[in-house]
Amino acid sequence: MIMFKDKKMGPTIPQLVAIGYVLFTFVNNVYAGVTSSFIRSEWPSVDIPLDNEVFAAPDGYNAPEQVHITQGDYDGKAVIIIWVTPTEPGSNQVRYGKSDKKYDFTAEGTVANYTFYNYTSGYIHQCLVSDLEYDTKYFYEIGEGDSARSFWFQTPPKVDPDASYKFGIIGDLGQTYNSLSTLEHYIQSGAQTVLHVGDLSYADRYTYHDMGVRWDTYGRFVEKVQAYQPWIWTTGNHEIEYMPYMNEVVPFKQYLHRYPTPYAASESSDPLWYAVRRASAHIIVLSSYSPFVKYTPQYIWLEAELKKVDRKKTPWLIVIMHTPIYNSNSAHYMEGESMRAAFESWFVKYKVDVVFAGHVHAYERSYRISNIHYNITGGVSYPVPDKSAPVYLTVGDGGNQEGLASRFNDPQPDYSAFREASYGHSTLEIINKTHAFYHWNRNDDGKKTETDAFVLHNQYWNKSLRRRKLKKNYLHTIVPTLEQLNQL
Repeated sequence: MIMFKDKKMGPTIPQLVAIGYVLFTFVNNVYAGVTSSFIRSEWPSVDIPLDNEVFAAPDGYNAPEQVHITQGDYDGKAVIIIWVTPTEPGSNQVRYGKSDKKYDFTAEGTVANYTFYNYTSGYIHQCLVSDLEYDTKYFYEIGEGDSARSFWFQTPPKVDPDASYKFGIIGDLGQTYNSLSTLEHYIQSGAQTVLHVGDLSYADRYTYHDMGVRWDTYGRFVEKVQAYQPWIWTTGNHEIEYMPYMNEVVPFKQYLHRYPTPYAASESSDPLWYAVRRASAHIIVLSSYSPFVKYTPQYIWLEAELKKVDRKKTPWLIVIMHTPIYNSNSAHYMEGESMRAAFESWFVKYKVDVVFAGHVHAYERSYRISNIHYNITGGVSYPVPDKSAPVYLTVGDGGNQEGLASRFNDPQPDYSAFREASYGHSTLEIINKTHAFYHWNRNDDGKKTETDAFVLHNQYWNKSLRRRKLKKNYLHTIVPTLEQLNQL
């Protein structure tokens, strides 16, 4: 059963002041990054069995299942509602309104299914619900007769520089007991929208018919969250599913049938890369496994999209991708180098605030650094502190069956502030146009544990404010619990 609290975020400015005080105390003269010594001791990385209740289909003939929603336009006044009917197409209609069980409006969607080797999907419905009011709770119903099901969602505040908003960040989730722990902890966070950095179901760990089955179980697994709030997603390597031995050679086939995006709203030519504006944030979604070098569609689109960003309206500029640009883990080491060479100078030029990535099954946070002066014939060949650069965060720690990436390179590079091989999720709570609070929560053997946090200063609005001299310890902190902060 859904456990989201139906309330607005409480006052956060006093807490932020207290957090800032504590952070200043904790960073006192610390210059080296931290590699956590925490070792996880419970819950092996195996998928939950198919007969577990978390994968149970809803009651009723042809009842809608695998319900999930995403933003449906550029500015947050629309949602795309997706669901599956297992037996026959049924109704494409969404009934919705501002009161529970009182649906004053309807919207009509589309339906399709697909085959993948010898698997045939259920009937996948997609319905755009548009012209919504900002900051409003909507109730919606799908399905027919006794099998109809009802849910709700909350629209974001209007696009405004001082709009507060709380994002969750999840990556490489899968469908293990560790994944379930991550979802349950996320529900308790009070976040309003998830930024998913790719690798969703891990269905490609299976073969033939079982691949499609595991896409279905994943959809039912995450419905308790995704039916109630939009997730903004990108693709990872596990969505490619290029399988010549099954004569399945169209990349991202199953993902694209199941997870639409509002790409046309940002003038993208492909659903794998796009942008949305939500509250005070401009979010750019990139595809690590689509062409991105000069002259390619993704490159041309990103160059144009960055020029469109208006920091006076959306001061927070966030980028999500799958493969990390900076990664000091031996797993997938240097795999993001080609995208770094293509895009890092733009990230610095346009003062991106933070870049979220996954892929590496561990957590890592960087300092503000760049390597934009490197070239193969000369120049600086290593990252250096750069106050215009984003913070890079690797959050590929959702809980999938491949397990943790526990081998970090030694010594820890200067650009790495904190790293730990654990499962967990992150939150980014935007307070106003100048400050946000970031928090990484470790799933400490099944228990939510606050582990790493910092106050993020906006790159655009803080440019004229007095700022601390940029040092390697600028963002380094080990943070006390929220209970301790509340006692200040």
